[in-house]
Amino acid sequence: MKKSLLLFFAAGSIAVSGYGQDIKEKEVARIISSLAADDMGGRLPGTPGIEKAAQFISNEFTQAGLQPLAGEKSFLQEFWKYRLHPTSVSFTVSGGEKDWPVIAVGAGRNFDWEKKDGYAEVHVKDPGALMKILRTPQAVTQNTLVWLAPSMAGYLGDLTAHFSERSYNTQEELEAASAKAPEDKQIILAFEQEPVADTATWSIHIRRDINSQHFANVAGMIKGSAKPNEYVVFSGHYDHLGTLPAVAGDSIANGADDDASGTTAVIMLSKYFKKHPPVRSVIFVAFTAEETGGHGSRYFSEKQDPDKVVAMFNIEMIGKESKFGENSAFITGFERSDFGPILQRNLKGSSFNFYPDPYPEQNLFYRSDNATLARQGVPAHTISTTQIDKDKFYHTVDDELSTLNIKNITDIIQAIAISAGTIVNGTDTPTRIEKASL
Repeated sequence: MKKSLLLFFAAGSIAVSGYGQDIKEKEVARIISSLAADDMGGRLPGTPGIEKAAQFISNEFTQAGLQPLAGEKSFLQEFWKYRLHPTSVSFTVSGGEKDWPVIAVGAGRNFDWEKKDGYAEVHVKDPGALMKILRTPQAVTQNTLVWLAPSMAGYLGDLTAHFSERSYNTQEELEAASAKAPEDKQIILAFEQEPVADTATWSIHIRRDINSQHFANVAGMIKGSAKPNEYVVFSGHYDHLGTLPAVAGDSIANGADDDASGTTAVIMLSKYFKKHPPVRSVIFVAFTAEETGGHGSRYFSEKQDPDKVVAMFNIEMIGKESKFGENSAFITGFERSDFGPILQRNLKGSSFNFYPDPYPEQNLFYRSDNATLARQGVPAHTISTTQIDKDKFYHTVDDELSTLNIKNITDIIQAIAISAGTIVNGTDTPTRIEKASL
């Protein structure tokens, strides 16, 4: 899966000519290719791959000359969660043992199911149909096996994180949830790697135990020269899905666009602002567990005083050209504060433009790591270029370096660096966002 970087250097002029020239295309390519490499294993929390990625980011922050956050001894902001994790799974179809993914939904501990009367079966090809089942538990009247079509492979990580191995803050919370799980109204999702006839027999045996899971954000900061108690945050998430069912022998979900691209931006911006010392304090953070519940950004946000956070630049999926063309990106929640207009004003005279989110139906504003601080009134927005409605590589094993435009990524990072200048240097303060319930 390693590709020549020469393939990714697109032709064209610098989007913000004369600005941000500390941000070099070659350096962007080095960082993103490291984060999206096979040896990172898809950067799933709890795996050696994400630990390697965390160390890589820490090393980059050290080279940038950052300091750890207050109260932290290193760039790792560590915490733990509790979840149910399978200790054994046996799955047979028509008498043959299968290694297809099987996902037990909810907080049930043990499952011993054999095809017989009393079990419902549903075949699902569409995410919307599946969500209708999972989010309306009152409609489930009996134990139900849901067969997932191969087209649903990209959703397995999300389904595991949000509906099977949901994390709890304490073991006691999880034990209480397990005690309340109804034994006769549970759901198991089975990945139908090959067509299964309605007449086929099957058996599923699952044992799950409580275990604790270690997580770590990677965060550093530059103390402001004149307004050290006012903070500007630059963030992206460095986790991804790990591995998925193999396609043409490839099972690694490299997550090049989602979100090695955004994490690369955070690293590059840390080096840029170290060379251009800020007036306000600036925090640079790579979040963990965005894909598995947003645990990293929530933990980080709980440690902040939202009244002291002036703005948050969350950067997610900037690896490809936006629907508005080159030299452009969109900002989620554009209408909720004057954050976007400030950025665009600071780019006057350049060819780069920021636009409002063109996908309001996707509710992207509250689907990324900006959400927790935004709900507390912080002008926290996500900058992105993803064409989320038609990106065929999203959450697949094909989200690789070869699909990205490194030149365009570099231009976007340059534009963010320059457009953030008056906020970082204390001359502009974005209006606050209306608070929302958490």
